[in-house]
Amino acid sequence: MRECIVVGGGIIGGLTALNLLQQGVSVTLIERQAFGRESSWAGGGIVSPLYPWRYPSAISALANWSQGFYPHLAQQLLAQTGIDPEVSATGLMWLDHAESEQALAWAADRQQPLAVLSAAQLYQQVPRLAPGFTQALWQADLANVRNPRLLSALKARLLQFADFTLHEHCPVMGLQQAKGRVTGVQSVKGEWAADAVVLAAGAWSGDLLAQMGWALPVQPVKGQMLLYKSEPGWLSSMVLYQGRYAIPRRDGHILIGSTLEYAGYDKTTTLDAAKSLAASAAELLPELAGQQPVLQWAGLRPGSPEGVPVIGQVEQLPGLWLNVGHFRNGLVLAPAACRLLADLMLQQAPVVAPEPYAPARHLQLL
Repeated sequence: MRECIVVGGGIIGGLTALNLLQQGVSVTLIERQAFGRESSWAGGGIVSPLYPWRYPSAISALANWSQGFYPHLAQQLLAQTGIDPEVSATGLMWLDHAESEQALAWAADRQQPLAVLSAAQLYQQVPRLAPGFTQALWQADLANVRNPRLLSALKARLLQFADFTLHEHCPVMGLQQAKGRVTGVQSVKGEWAADAVVLAAGAWSGDLLAQMGWALPVQPVKGQMLLYKSEPGWLSSMVLYQGRYAIPRRDGHILIGSTLEYAGYDKTTTLDAAKSLAASAAELLPELAGQQPVLQWAGLRPGSPEGVPVIGQVEQLPGLWLNVGHFRNGLVLAPAACRLLADLMLQQAPVVAPEPYAPARHLQLL
């Protein structure tokens, strides 16, 4: 394979392109908006599923590989572009969680360093927490990445390759076929042909496949976030309580998230979500109660059943490859998912077993 088209310029499309370029493949990446400005930009950047013990082993396999790779990826991108993605191993604390026994059993089975903290220990770790929490699960090695900076670094790195072409603000209208194969794409700016097409368009991926007569179980799921500003180091660790989290950035910004809304492609922020997120912020960190958030935004996750992504070639449409449906864990799973897809495309030994992600398990004829 010499030439590939990647449809979608988020973390999945971008890292897929990088993996292929590093293997000598020429890549054209086509993005309907600006590179890296959809779901990948909008997420919190926790390099872990929120409740990893709830997920099937297919998610764990990708998450574990990616967690180990992120520090290396950040170091590489910083050295190559001068942009630091800020992968910060702040640790993650689950407060007063009802599934502690299940979580600890999961951690023991997978040799994850999950510990139980007493009330005294958790307040020593995060003194600014609201009073009244009695215990916590704690994993000290979990990190968060500052995803807008990660995407900026990734774009800068891709543009360093002579064999990379980026088309932004260029919606793809359809896929081209010849002799039973997918051979390229048709866009608002023209047509392009290649040896392979990778569909990595997040929540929009199902629309293109529907044109080809296939139903992909991926739908947009809105998430809204609030951003506060404090002093660097004000919050030392990530904290999670009843589905809501606070994430510290190195410069003192604190992310509070997130909502889970099935509202189609509507990315409008709402007053109700702002009030709900602000209440969660105050419930976790009382000092934020008197502060005005500096920003509210929304993104559209590519929702899928159980959150298991679809990765591989569509057998009925040779030449078309999928890397879609990562739901809430696109940033978490991206390094492994994109490496896996490149391995499959280039007929190399896969970095993880590919069977759980095979498109044949997920696609249905319309």
